[in-house]
Amino acid sequence: MIGLALRSLKFHKGGFIASFIALFFGAAIVIACGGLLETGVRGLAAPQRLAAAPVVVTGDQNYPGSNKVFQERVRLDAADVQKVAAVPGVKAAVPDLSLPVTLVLDGGKGGLSATGHGWASTALGPYRVAEGAAPAGTGRVALDSRLAAEAGARVGDRITLGLHGAARPYEVAALVNGPGDGATVFLSDADVAQAAPQEGKVDSIGVVTEPGASTGQVRAAVAKALKGMPVTVLTGDERGRAEFPDVVTRGKNLVSMSAVFGGLAAMVTVFVVASTLGLSIQQRQRQMALLRAIGSTPGQVRRMILAETFVVAVFATALACVPGPHLGKWLLGRFVDAHVVPEVVMYRAGWIPLIAGAGAALATALGAAYIAARGAARTRPTEALAEAAVQRRWFNWIRAVVALLCLAGGTVLAFVTLQMDGAKAGSAATPAAMLWAVGFGLLGPGLTRLVTALLHWPVRAVTGFAGRLALLNAQARSIRMAGAVMPVMLATGLASALIYLQTTQSAGAEQAFKDNLRADVVITSATGGMPASLVERIGRQPGVAAASAYVPSSGFLEPSKAEWAAYNGKGKAPKGTPVQINGVSPEGIERTTSVRVVSGSLADLREDTVALPESSAGGHRLGERIPMRLGDGTKVEPKLVATVNERRGYGAVLMPASVIAQHTAKGGVPQILVSAAPGTDSGQLADRLTGQGAPAPGLHVTDRTSLVSAQVKQNDTQTWVAYLLVAMVIGYAVIALVNTLVMATTERRREFTLQRLIGATRSQVMRMMTVEALLTAFAGIALGMLVAAATLIPLSYAVLDRALPAGPASILVTVIASALALTLGATLLAARISLRTRPSAAVGSRD
Repeated sequence: MIGLALRSLKFHKGGFIASFIALFFGAAIVIACGGLLETGVRGLAAPQRLAAAPVVVTGDQNYPGSNKVFQERVRLDAADVQKVAAVPGVKAAVPDLSLPVTLVLDGGKGGLSATGHGWASTALGPYRVAEGAAPAGTGRVALDSRLAAEAGARVGDRITLGLHGAARPYEVAALVNGPGDGATVFLSDADVAQAAPQEGKVDSIGVVTEPGASTGQVRAAVAKALKGMPVTVLTGDERGRAEFPDVVTRGKNLVSMSAVFGGLAAMVTVFVVASTLGLSIQQRQRQMALLRAIGSTPGQVRRMILAETFVVAVFATALACVPGPHLGKWLLGRFVDAHVVPEVVMYRAGWIPLIAGAGAALATALGAAYIAARGAARTRPTEALAEAAVQRRWFNWIRAVVALLCLAGGTVLAFVTLQMDGAKAGSAATPAAMLWAVGFGLLGPGLTRLVTALLHWPVRAVTGFAGRLALLNAQARSIRMAGAVMPVMLATGLASALIYLQTTQSAGAEQAFKDNLRADVVITSATGGMPASLVERIGRQPGVAAASAYVPSSGFLEPSKAEWAAYNGKGKAPKGTPVQINGVSPEGIERTTSVRVVSGSLADLREDTVALPESSAGGHRLGERIPMRLGDGTKVEPKLVATVNERRGYGAVLMPASVIAQHTAKGGVPQILVSAAPGTDSGQLADRLTGQGAPAPGLHVTDRTSLVSAQVKQNDTQTWVAYLLVAMVIGYAVIALVNTLVMATTERRREFTLQRLIGATRSQVMRMMTVEALLTAFAGIALGMLVAAATLIPLSYAVLDRALPAGPASILVTVIASALALTLGATLLAARISLRTRPSAAVGSRD
């Protein structure tokens, strides 16, 4: 059977080349996304400062029992250092604490961002003193020589460092050479302990092993000594997670994005390959009919088709394993450029993505071939030749059931999208788009007939005799025409749905930001942060109506006691709900943002208290203790003192800024929101707060317009990554579109020849094909717009409370124009090439 399949491939190159292209690109995209997924799951980064420690202990960034992570660094108890030091095989356990610092320049008008560490941690990395001596006592620091050169600092100079919002003078005691980017400052161990945001906490513990000790055994012993504690024991390239926690926190973005778009690419591959193979086998109906007429059994025909497809699929997927990993690595580089993932993430794609991508492509090809072969294999020999002339049967109960399931799934997801928060609605809308496309695709011949019937009179009236011939062809060859219409539908539907999905979600986030911001100016500092006490001083300045600290963070609302009681060890255990947490000042938050109290009072938001948005406050009463985990994993139970309004999907838990700042990486207040008093010009207020007599040195002011612009730019940068992945999937759909149209047109060479023999000119045939291409394009665009509308209307209501999505009309115009251009171009080019063959030669050629 394989031999017969190979001989068949020799005489049907066109259809099999089209199938090869579809499988090759589909497998390459799935392999690339699989590589990104594995990279995100592994979360590896080569250690730099901690390279001399074979074992590193750090906090576990993963939220217990889920795939979510804490966005702030999870710290360790300082007492754990002694526990680790007592483990057999451990020579030394060195604590490390990372502090964001700013080397203040130009009299407080600017600064260089860096990271501060204790001098003792230099034992964990390849550091060497280039000049000076180790900083001993307080008020002395060592600078990386690259940072010192950038700042123009030398040994003995006095510099100013911003630590947790406070500027302090230090003397440069030494310059050191070391690894990494050079933005490193070493403080004395006493100064680091004093500057720590939380007393008795360290970021990580570097373990130096005894000579000859087994790293694996020491790791196991350390893990046993710290069993039951929220820690992670790392070796090898895993150690980079302790040094760069963003590898875990932002690396999860890689997991979610690659999983979503990899799954979408796989679904598109199934659709495209099934369509391409189906069209290829339809073109060989005459051959199948002859095989059945001379005695071939249905099983033999089916096995031949499966063998042919298997040979093509093996070669296509094997070749796709070469560019697939390189495509994944290239995509990772683009994510790094967009600051979605840190640049230290190491690309790691092993055999799993290759096997998964190749296996998915093979399974897709064989499944599509089996389905496509069923019709030809089950045709009765007495009907075979008649059936081959014009295929009429396309509907069966399997197609009907699958189409119904897909359309029902799309409908369910549409209702789910309507009920979801605006910020999360896209997670349901994306798979809904694919389900609508597949459902319409399975019903393609019937829908194509319907659209063609609707276009019948307009086309005939405008195009005359050429249009009449094209309409007759469309009616007689509706099934094969549907094979050309479906790629157009897929490309236009996915392009419109996925692009407008991104623009709508970006518009929703931008609108929520604008609606929430009521401040006239926003204050930041060259020191990288400000103390919470500065808010009160700013609030007393002339022309200031209100001021509030703003400390963005995140965390989890833990299951309540009632939820645990209802669980009682049965069923699925309740899990925490991720929430945005904003640290604020109760005195000014209502004047500087759109936050409004629904119940209780924000005046009581002091120390151990919390205010919940309405959507999170259900079932809780004022005065109740709310179990929570802050961004660094700390468990707290603040008292509920108020509930506040929210825009659906963009609400936040409010807590005192002084509390939240201690549990963030920066440890200070990054922004202070200020509203001007009536009659006060915001420009004059900005000059007053930053000029002579400012409440603190190094303050900078940003007005509301600039802040909104910065937010829009940030949203655009993050959305760009989604556009890249969307473009990759849509590009594949476009390749399939051109692929299918060329194959469908070149297959009609015999038909064109017969038309030429009875007197039709080339121009007449080309005019007929132009009308057919327009019919194909309009039908595909109409169905694609149905897919887009079914996806975007629920999303737009969820995000913007309206039916129309956000985004320029030029996107829709470009999609439609591109579909028309590609359909016309591919069809007419293939037709022109087919017409070059002499009629006598074409009649005698093989099918």
